[in-house]
Amino acid sequence: MYNALMNIENMTLKTPYLSLDNEFYDLRNPEPLDEPYLISFNPEAAKLIDLDSESYNDPLLIALLNGAFSPKGSRFFAMCYAGHQFGNYNPWLGDGRAMNLGSTLGWNLQLKGSGETLYSRTADGRAAMRSSIREYLMSEAMHHLGIPTTRALGIIGSKTKIIRNQMENAAIVMRMSTSWIRFGSFEYFYYNREYAKLEALAEYVITESFPHLQKDEDRFYKMFCEVLERTASLIAKWQGIGFNHGVMNTDNMSIEGLTIDYGPYAMLDDFNYNYICNHTDKIGRYSYGEQPNISYWNLTKLSEALSPIVSKEKMQKKLDEYGAFIYPNAYIDVVRKKLGLSVKNTNDAQLVEELVVTLHEAYVDHTLFFRTLSRYDGDRAPLYDIAMEPVVVDNWLKLYDKRLLDETSTQAERQERMLQTNPKYILKNYMIQDAIEKAECDDYSMVETLLYIASHPYDELPEFENFAGDTPEEYKNIGLSCSS
Repeated sequence: MYNALMNIENMTLKTPYLSLDNEFYDLRNPEPLDEPYLISFNPEAAKLIDLDSESYNDPLLIALLNGAFSPKGSRFFAMCYAGHQFGNYNPWLGDGRAMNLGSTLGWNLQLKGSGETLYSRTADGRAAMRSSIREYLMSEAMHHLGIPTTRALGIIGSKTKIIRNQMENAAIVMRMSTSWIRFGSFEYFYYNREYAKLEALAEYVITESFPHLQKDEDRFYKMFCEVLERTASLIAKWQGIGFNHGVMNTDNMSIEGLTIDYGPYAMLDDFNYNYICNHTDKIGRYSYGEQPNISYWNLTKLSEALSPIVSKEKMQKKLDEYGAFIYPNAYIDVVRKKLGLSVKNTNDAQLVEELVVTLHEAYVDHTLFFRTLSRYDGDRAPLYDIAMEPVVVDNWLKLYDKRLLDETSTQAERQERMLQTNPKYILKNYMIQDAIEKAECDDYSMVETLLYIASHPYDELPEFENFAGDTPEEYKNIGLSCSS
C-alpha cells in the first residue's frame, strides 16, 4: 500500500556530490520548456525510488520532469568531466545539457535537455524529442535484457523549438543512475594536475559505488580492478546481445560498468562484425567488433588518470590480464550461456570463434538466429531458412552437435535455458524510428507499445509477433549521428 511519503510532493533528495570542491560541478537552475506535456511515464522505474506508480496522474510530474518543481533537499547542478573523444583528449566537457537534482534510495536523478550549463560551450542545452525517446526506450530495454544500464523515469515533450538538422521540438527525459561518474571525471583532474581532488573523487566513488572497500588500505587499486571487471562483463554482454554503442568515448564510460549516454546506438540486424552504427565514425573506431578493444584502450586511459594514487605497474598487470583472459572469458561465458551449454569445455573458445565467423558469413539476423537455435532439436531446416548462406550454418552446426554430446542436461532443459537467455524481442532502430515519427505527429502509442515489448523480451506475445522477425531489407543498418 502506498503512503504519502511516496508522492512527488513529498519526495526528499540528498546531494552528497556537492560536498566535493566547487570545481566538480556547476550550480545552475533548469530552463523549463514551453507548454510541456507528458509523453510517457515508467512505473517500473518509479518503484525504484518508492514513487507511487499512479504518479502519471499527478500534476507535479510534468513540473518535476520540466525542472519547474524542486523536491525537498534537491539542488540543481551539472557535473564536470573531461574525456577522450574518438581518441583525442578534450579537457572541457561536463554535463552540457543535463542537470542533477540529487539522489534517493541510491538513485541519482538527472534531467537531460533542461538547458544550458557551464559546460554547454556553444550548444543550447536542449535535447530533441527523437534522441530523448531513443534513450528512454533503450535504457529500459537493456535493463530487461539483464545488461547494466541507467534507467528512465519519464519523458516530456514541448512547444520549445530547437535547431538541429531542421527545426524540432525539444524534450526532457529524466534519467536515473546509481552513479554518473565517468572515466573522464578522473581524467579532468589528472590532466589538470589536481591530484588532491583526484583522490577526493576516488573516495567519493568508493563511498557511492564500492562501499565494501572503504576501510581497505589498497582501496584505490581494488576500485580500479572492480571497474575493470565490471567493464569486461558489460562489453561481453553488449557483444552477446548484438548492441553497438556507437560513441565509446571515455566520458561515456561509467565507473560502475553501466551502459550510459544512449546516442547513435543500434542493435544488430543481420550480423556484421564490422558494423558501424554512427555514420560520423568514418574509420569504424566504435564499430561493433572494435568495442572490446576500445574498452581496453579506455581502461588504459583510466589507469593513467589514476596513476598519481595507484601503482602503474599493478594496474598494467591487471590490464594485461584483461586482454589475455578477463574479457575473453567473460565473452565466452556469455556465448556459452546463449548456446545453452552448462558444462565448461576447453574447446569452447574455438566453438565461439567459429560461431562469430559463421554469423558474419551467413548473412543472418543476429537475434532471430539465437532465438531459433533456442529450439534446436537436431532439425537444421529452421536455421537454414533464416540464413542467406545455409551451408555456412550447416558447417557450424556439425561442431555444435558434437559439443552437445558433452552436456549432462536434457534437450528440454537446454532449450528452456536458451529461451530465457536469447530474447525474442529487441528494439531495433527501425521500430524506434517508427515510434519517433508517430510521436512527432502527437501519437505516443508506439512509444508505449515499445516500452511494453522492451519489458518482455523473452515472452511469447502473439499480438506483437510482427516485431519478432528479421528487419525489413529497406530498414537494415540505419546509420545515426551524434546530433540530438
